[in-house]
Formats: sequence, C-alpha cells, structure tokens
Amino acid sequence: MDLEARSLQPGVKASLLAKLREYKADLNKLKKEFKRISSPNAHDELLESGIADIHSVSAEQRDRLSMSVERLNQSSERIKESRRTVLETEELGISILEDLHQQRQTLLHAHNKVLFLIKMLVLISRSHIVLFH
Repeated sequence: MDLEARSLQPGVKASLLAKLREYKADLNKLKKEFKRISSPNAHDELLESGIADIHSVSAEQRDRLSMSVERLNQSSERIKESRRTVLETEELGISILEDLHQQRQTLLHAHNKVLFLIKMLVLISRSHIVLFH
C-alpha cells in the first residue's frame, strides 16, 4: 500500500500516506494490547481486580442484589404454581372430554335403539293393517 500511495499525485499522496501511518500506528497499538491481554499476568490481574471489586461492593448494592434474587425466587415459585394449575386444569379438561365422549356414545346408542324400535313399529303397523284388512 505504501508503494501505491507514493505513486499517486502529490495532493492525494500526502493524505493517503498520513492515513496509512495512522492505520499502522493503530495496528501496532492493537498488537501490543493483544500481547498484554494474552499474557498469563493479565489473567491474574483481572482476577485480582475482580476480587477487589467484590470487596468494594457497597451494602446498598448487596441489598439490591438480595432483593432482586428474592423477587426472582418469588417469580419462579409463581411460575411453578401456575404450571401446576395449568396441568391440573388440563387433566380436568381431559376427564370432562372423556365423560362427554362416553355420554355421546350412550346417546348415539339410545338413538339407534329408538330408530330400530320406530322401524319395528312401522313394520308391525303395516303387518297389522295387512292382516286385519
């Protein structure tokens, strides 16, 4: 990229070379930061600062955290109770549907018997008419 920028016109060349130097400087900074973060010492520093942060947490923050945990636990219990209620309602619904199905079968069977008896009565009536006329 250096060579390409140097071969351009002077007005464009200066701005491109400046940007190129900027990019190279940024790249070098990022490489150094990566090496620093990748080192085992950086890991230890992060852990130590995390432990220090834990000790510096204020009582107010602990109270808020405790209250949040309590609300979360209460919400979890409400969800569990709601789930139990839904399952009980579902079981009750299944039971009702089974009862309704059984009642439907009984009604259909009774309906078929009534139809059979009506047909028999019609046949008997016809036979009776034929016999007595």
